[in-house]
Amino acid sequence: MSNNYDQLFKTIEELVMHHSPSGAEGEIDQLLLHRFQALGVETWQDRAGNVIAKIPGKDAGASPIAITAHKDEIGGIVKRIGEAGRVEVRRLGGSFPWVYGEGVVDLLGDNYTISGILSFGSRHVSHESPQKALQDDAPLRWQDAWIETKCSATELAEAGVRPGTRMVVGKHRKIPVRLKDYIASYTLDNKASVAILLTLAERLKTPAVDTYLVASAKEEVGAIGALYFTQNQSLDALIALEICPLSAEYPIEDGPAPVLLSQDNYGVYDEGLNRELQQAAESCEVPIQLAVIDGFGSDASIAMKFGHVARAACLSFPTQNTHGFEIAHLGAIANCIDIIETYSSFLILNS
Repeated sequence: MSNNYDQLFKTIEELVMHHSPSGAEGEIDQLLLHRFQALGVETWQDRAGNVIAKIPGKDAGASPIAITAHKDEIGGIVKRIGEAGRVEVRRLGGSFPWVYGEGVVDLLGDNYTISGILSFGSRHVSHESPQKALQDDAPLRWQDAWIETKCSATELAEAGVRPGTRMVVGKHRKIPVRLKDYIASYTLDNKASVAILLTLAERLKTPAVDTYLVASAKEEVGAIGALYFTQNQSLDALIALEICPLSAEYPIEDGPAPVLLSQDNYGVYDEGLNRELQQAAESCEVPIQLAVIDGFGSDASIAMKFGHVARAACLSFPTQNTHGFEIAHLGAIANCIDIIETYSSFLILNS
């Protein structure tokens, strides 16, 4: 196994263990600001919550590009505080209660975190109990679940748990697992892509043009951070780093070959930019796959749909169980880094 894979695994593990539900991303923000600044790159956080690192380019007068990786994760949001320490939540982003199963979740209170148990009720019941329907063919919905905290209303209020509080999977359930050259974990969706950004901040020395590495905020609830950034920063191109779902309906193979998207729910990506990335992949001898997918959007496709960027692409790595306990090949993640680094050189050669 590659030592590079070992380091990549460790970086993703550190990121995964920092909670970052959409709109309550403070834990990951502090880590990213520290990590980027330690690399000596210009770093700041904008008013939308994006953490941005700027790598100066060889041609300061040319239009810059941006590479985005969203730092927020899916989860739940508290709707109401019930009796006997029961807390009701609803989806935040594309989360489903059956993906998490019964187990520990964290409620990120304003003052401190309260752990509770995501609960669906007892199995040993008859049709007199609403839980019986869940044993047959009724889908499990957030309104069928609750969180047992065994805290009083006063204790929850002291912790700052209220309507709007974010819920995420408990940290001890998030610890990534190594399966040979694969990594398995919750929140690879965002944390593996952010790991790519951190590596690029270390490896990109003098790109052809000014390059913004953007750990974008609130992507799971509408690409809010990316839309803010692209509205205020003129760009020649935007490349989003993402997962790509593995499913029988898509001709995508599991393994180390990254995927370039041609279309998702928000529209088509720029064919010219995709060709440039394909050429970069060929130059560094990285195999690449192409796909059209559904039920999906990225910072890039959403920003292009709203007219904020003229050219956008999405470079992704094949992932099982997307928005669940995800599994991805570390080589596919590493190859995304190589493609972007080579693309930077490709721009220099063609400028």
